[in-house]
Amino acid sequence: MEVEANTFRDREPTRRTSSLRAFVPLLGVIILLGIWQVVTMLEIYPTFIIPTPISVVQRLIEVAIDGRLWLNTWTTVSQMLIGLVIGLSVGVLLGYLMAKSRTLEDVLSPLVLAFQSTPVVAYAPLLVIWFGNGPTSKIITSALIVFFPMLLNTIVGLRSVPVSLRDLMRSLRATRWQMFAHLEVPAALPILFGGLKVSAVLAVIGAVVGEFVSSSAGLGYLLNRARNDYDTPLVFVAILMLALIARLMYGIISLLERRALRWQSRAQKAR
Repeated sequence: MEVEANTFRDREPTRRTSSLRAFVPLLGVIILLGIWQVVTMLEIYPTFIIPTPISVVQRLIEVAIDGRLWLNTWTTVSQMLIGLVIGLSVGVLLGYLMAKSRTLEDVLSPLVLAFQSTPVVAYAPLLVIWFGNGPTSKIITSALIVFFPMLLNTIVGLRSVPVSLRDLMRSLRATRWQMFAHLEVPAALPILFGGLKVSAVLAVIGAVVGEFVSSSAGLGYLLNRARNDYDTPLVFVAILMLALIARLMYGIISLLERRALRWQSRAQKAR
């Protein structure tokens, strides 16, 4: 009974700490809103340049009620998700092949690096010319910006597998599939999830860049319209939605990471 009581006492501070940590991100948001409100109250800049938080909230409610916000948000999210899936699939597949073949890496690395060193804004107009103003050009833009970090993390993750474990699997006469499924994928998962987090955030940027160049819907389109109309509160609304989408994507990937890597934490506790 005494042992159980001590264990409960030890867990109680841990739970309190976890609860407090859950509210820490909100503290930064509250501080930012406070600074924003002070700046507008001091009238350092006119309201058409930096609107008040209340005016932004009012504009958010307006575009949410008339449906424009949800229509444009769904357009961006759908294009982003398709581009994310395509970019991840191609990046992981090509990364696996390059990790297994030094020759293929030597051939493709200069091309991949040269292509990646060019800002996405530079080739987005070409994609619009080639694929039109529809969603295809935005999906490809999003896929391209996602491709490189996933490719790089796949190569690094697969090559980080300890040689001793590879030798052990070979000594057990493991097949190539068994080597891949039971050794390479579990060992590379932490690095792959790191690339996935970065890719999920970059996918939002890729979709919006494509919409900035040419589009008739999406949050990038909404930003362009608001900028041309000097509707600064609407600009803030669109930026807020993009930030929320990126944060939501990051949170989903983090949750999947914790669930997928739960075995690692158990193994560390067992040690």
